[in-house]
Amino acid sequence: MATKKQFPLRLDPKLYAALERWAADEFRSTNAHIEFLLRDAVRRAGRLQEHPTPEDSENHKKI
Repeated sequence: MATKKQFPLRLDPKLYAALERWAADEFRSTNAHIEFLLRDAVRRAGRLQEHPTPEDSENHKKI
């Protein structure tokens, strides 16, 4: 399984509370729901490549 990048995220308390309630409604953890929302937004914007090409894998290794 791929590892996930961890980083601190600062949110307005009211925004976090709304996300927490929304996550509970969807039977997800708040963290999982934030990741779901971000992934969906990035996918809709056309910025998420679902299946990386071999060239992308090579470029990623060089960074």
